[in-house]
Amino acid sequence: MPKTFYPLLIFTLLGSFLVFSGWSAYRAATYGSQISDRDYYSKGLKYNATRVEKRAASVLGWQLTTSLNKQQLQILLFDGKGVPVEGAEGKLTFFHPAEDSINSLTLTEFAPGTYLTQLPDSFRGEIAVRIDIERRGARLNRQLLLNL
Repeated sequence: MPKTFYPLLIFTLLGSFLVFSGWSAYRAATYGSQISDRDYYSKGLKYNATRVEKRAASVLGWQLTTSLNKQQLQILLFDGKGVPVEGAEGKLTFFHPAEDSINSLTLTEFAPGTYLTQLPDSFRGEIAVRIDIERRGARLNRQLLLNL
């Protein structure tokens, strides 16, 4: 009896392998890869560029502080030596749960190193904000939770 057991086991394993391979081929041909991105290469390049920009801001020692006065958000940006960073472009991107949408606002340079934006009066409660500030290839990103 043990002599006939091994051939049956080998054929069962071989048959299971062939069935699984056929099923895998069918799934791949029918559904394709559901985790890949058609634009993965350009996103990878953008990721590398973003890392270089963040590293540049880190090397420059950028420090960012924020303050909120009623509906006006003020951002102070200084380099590692405490000198205000002038001429940067800033953007706030936030998700407002009540509106169920993603919005963005541009930061305006009010004075050297001082950037301001007026938040809409409709914003109330906790709002998650992403701050992006860029100047000459250096970029600083911060996450902020506003409580209005």
